[in-house]
Amino acid sequence: MNVIAQVCALIAAAIHLVVGLLESFFYDRPAVRRFLTLSEDNPPALRLWTFNVGFYNIFLAAGLIAGLVAAWSGHESVGRALVIYVSAFMVAGGIMLFVSDRRLWQGSLGQGLLPLVALVTLLV
Repeated sequence: MNVIAQVCALIAAAIHLVVGLLESFFYDRPAVRRFLTLSEDNPPALRLWTFNVGFYNIFLAAGLIAGLVAAWSGHESVGRALVIYVSAFMVAGGIMLFVSDRRLWQGSLGQGLLPLVALVTLLV
């Protein structure tokens, strides 16, 4: 696995980990809601959803980290497969975020750009 893919996957994992922690544990703070959704609104029904989506992002980060650890420990094909699979998921999620609300284009780029670079460098 090349260095560009590894660095992009590692940074993408860090972004998803941080965002997941914000969504799961700090969404009650207005600044966090504004950062994530561009709004300070906090309907009670949204809390359970953000908690769940936060863990989804944490698990995605864990998938990339597991892929990198596998590759670094000599299991190149397993690591490559995990990084490709999870990166594709992240790119698809970024596309869906943009399609669902174009105002969230920055979040879409934050979610999908680095995994896209990792995918391209791994598949070319």
